[in-house]
Amino acid sequence: MRYSGQVWGVWVLLLLALAQAQYDWIVVLGAAQYGGRPSPALERRLLTALELYRKGVAPRIAVTGGKAPGDRLSEGEVGCRYLRARGVPEEALLCEGKSQNTFENLLFLKGRVRGRLLLVTDAPHLPRALFLARLLGLKAQGHPVPGRYPLGYWAREALYRLWLYLGLKPLPRSIAFPGIPGTLARAL
Repeated sequence: MRYSGQVWGVWVLLLLALAQAQYDWIVVLGAAQYGGRPSPALERRLLTALELYRKGVAPRIAVTGGKAPGDRLSEGEVGCRYLRARGVPEEALLCEGKSQNTFENLLFLKGRVRGRLLLVTDAPHLPRALFLARLLGLKAQGHPVPGRYPLGYWAREALYRLWLYLGLKPLPRSIAFPGIPGTLARAL
């Protein structure tokens, strides 16, 4: 009788351990950084990822995002420094620092991460990020960062998703649209 109780206890512990780590990676999608400090948007994403990591949702965190013209550091580097300073070990971090948009965030991770991914980004941005992840063949689910987002952000993301749903591919960075600030490609 005592032996069966020990076996039961081992099974319970094993099931709890498996249930705890639901994902292989938490992926923080890039947002601006200023002089080596995360922008408020990036900091919210990083804090959300840190909370999920500490809860044991995944054993590793990938932080994505390249440099804007004139930047010394990439968004990925700044994000990893931020997380290391809060106790995430170096070996649990992957810092991607070349991507310039959401499509590249995911594309440049594709060969470097395996298994189930949990994408962490703003709520309006998440549906498009998940669409792009699936387009690239990544096994991803999402975790929206809570916050109050302007209606324009939701509308812009809806436009980007429509573009993708119509089967149109992300554009080269050089294509700009008259009357639309920036380029659609940079956002994709």
